[in-house]
Amino acid sequence: MPTSQQFLPFCLALTLLVPLVTKAQTVVGEATTAVAPAYGAAQAANRNGDNNCHPPIDLAKPQFIVGYGSLMQTASKRSTEPDAGENLPVLVTGFQRAWNTHGVYPTCYLGVQRSSGAAMVAALYRSFPEDGKLSADAREIDYCRASVAADSVKMLDASSVPADSQIWIYVNKPETLKAPDEGHPIVQSYVDIVIIGCMELQQRVADPEFDFVEQCIKTTAGWSKHWVNDRLYPRRPYTRQPQAFQIDQHLQRLLPRLMESVRIE
Repeated sequence: MPTSQQFLPFCLALTLLVPLVTKAQTVVGEATTAVAPAYGAAQAANRNGDNNCHPPIDLAKPQFIVGYGSLMQTASKRSTEPDAGENLPVLVTGFQRAWNTHGVYPTCYLGVQRSSGAAMVAALYRSFPEDGKLSADAREIDYCRASVAADSVKMLDASSVPADSQIWIYVNKPETLKAPDEGHPIVQSYVDIVIIGCMELQQRVADPEFDFVEQCIKTTAGWSKHWVNDRLYPRRPYTRQPQAFQIDQHLQRLLPRLMESVRIE
């Protein structure tokens, strides 16, 4: 059985250890207390960042979106938003459309930036929020949703701009803003979607003299020699893209030199 002399070193060590443990618990507690506000601040910053990129919507008002790229084609739009309203042709002032967006894939996409002297033709459609959110927010991950003033939108189908509504457009995030290059070219499969959308909208234009497809091309900046034909069968495109001939006619008429330089990929 241990003697009192044998217990003495153990008791002394325990006496020294208790304050250290207590101090360590205090330090851990202080660290936890400090981390909680920091975590909350980070969450708040994320929320604020999201609000800056996707401002809150007023659910009491009809929601409309200006589509200027793939959203102009009905089939493309309905692939992610099947309940969206019909596309209507519009002329939007104060925004410049351009080939200026590098996404997660090695492709250059269309984007817009605010520009006081610019105008572009586009589509306007009604979006129906789900759980307080617009479906296009998830689709347009490389863009931020920005408000559009009603007086910046002119309807081209002889209708009126929806009264007391919120109108939105997706603008470039600064970090994605880049022109086409060798590694991120314009791709024909995406151009096809855009031009088909323009051709669809042409059918709704009230003025028979207004060439909506031509204006789609002309009000788009940044057409580039960095452009590849990635159609599935580029030498016989009509086998998979029935409207290839019409699309190419529009492009060759308005962008003849660039069309000559498009390479098959």
